[in-house]
Amino acid sequence: MRLKGKSALITGSARGIGKAFAEAYAREGATVAIADIDIEAAEATAKAIGSAAYAIRLDVTDQASIEAAVKMVEVNAGGLDVLINNAAIFDLAPIVEITRASYEKLFAVNVAGTLFMLQAAARSMIARGKGGRIINMASQAGRRGEPLVAVYCATKAAVISLTQSAGLDLIKHRINVNGIAPGVVDSDMWDQVDALFAKYENRPKGEKKRLVGEGVPYGRMGKPEDLAGMAVFLASDEAEYIVAQTYNVDGGQWMS
Repeated sequence: MRLKGKSALITGSARGIGKAFAEAYAREGATVAIADIDIEAAEATAKAIGSAAYAIRLDVTDQASIEAAVKMVEVNAGGLDVLINNAAIFDLAPIVEITRASYEKLFAVNVAGTLFMLQAAARSMIARGKGGRIINMASQAGRRGEPLVAVYCATKAAVISLTQSAGLDLIKHRINVNGIAPGVVDSDMWDQVDALFAKYENRPKGEKKRLVGEGVPYGRMGKPEDLAGMAVFLASDEAEYIVAQTYNVDGGQWMS
């Protein structure tokens, strides 16, 4: 019960990694807002978790939606203690085929969505005066470039940089900002990733997913549950002295 009495909001938590975080937080005693653009899926996830969870419709590209979600947590739970910026989208293409529409959509969700969600949460935490925790989901893709994944890699590199800057700025308010950089995680998103690699690398569907899993030093792709321990730790009192860091949780794929 390391998060007993804490109130959390997790973006993009109707499924996948965000859902695993929400389940872990509820087990550790937190009240969790399942915030997702798919409100029906969010409601189903909240119902499955039980009384510790409730659903909020959230579009991280819409400032009014961001502010309404934070206000709802303030009303429902008395304030916000923990934010996980998990909502993200993916696309890939060779450099010469990247479209402005794809670029703008990825940056709108992965970077601007993270920044302005972080900002709204920080404002709420500062006004409350009890500090807080903000956890941003980066990626091993933010640690280096990839031939077909230039824009997504750039968005996740930006998340790592934002984590550093926000962490240094907000710690004076006792708001700890840190990040998690997963490797390859077996989720709905990776099914989309695999299909795109199949298109651009002329592979049968499923082959890229199999190959990247075999390439992980641990011996398999990650599961959403593999990341939950770090998410709980960074939200707990045990992480009080950790500021502006991004932790790799990737089965040994990247060392930094």
